[in-house]
Amino acid sequence: MSLLIPDSGLLFWMLLIFAVVFAILAKFGFPVITKMIAKRRDHIDNSLRLAEEAEVKLGQIKQEHARIIAQAREEQNRILKEAAQERDNIIRMAQTQAQDEARKILDEAKTRIDAEKESALREIRSQVALLSVQIAGKVIRKNLESDQAQIDLVTRLLDEANTSRAIKNN
Repeated sequence: MSLLIPDSGLLFWMLLIFAVVFAILAKFGFPVITKMIAKRRDHIDNSLRLAEEAEVKLGQIKQEHARIIAQAREEQNRILKEAAQERDNIIRMAQTQAQDEARKILDEAKTRIDAEKESALREIRSQVALLSVQIAGKVIRKNLESDQAQIDLVTRLLDEANTSRAIKNN
């Protein structure tokens, strides 16, 4: 039984040693341990606070990022619309200029065609008149081979001239 129940002297010395060790630990060990635990707790609290601040800043950065992306998209859409409008304006201006140029070229061509047509008609008329005079000259020479035919022709032309003058005077 002595194993299960210790002697009173042994129990006294064990209690005394325990009290001394506990007192030494209480005076020197526990403050250091509690200080380290408090320091560790402060470090953990500080880390948690910094993590929360970082999370808030990350949320703000995400919001700012989303806002910047939205602005960039709006700017992109605006630029694309302006480019499309400018392209349409350039196309419209080019079409208008092309139509004006085509109209101008057509007008010039019509003018040249009319001028050449008039010139050709004048030349044809002058050639027809020249041919008519030549033919008439040949016909008259053939018809007026005799002197009597020539006198008859002159008389008849004078009568016609007098008649036409009399009609004009009335």
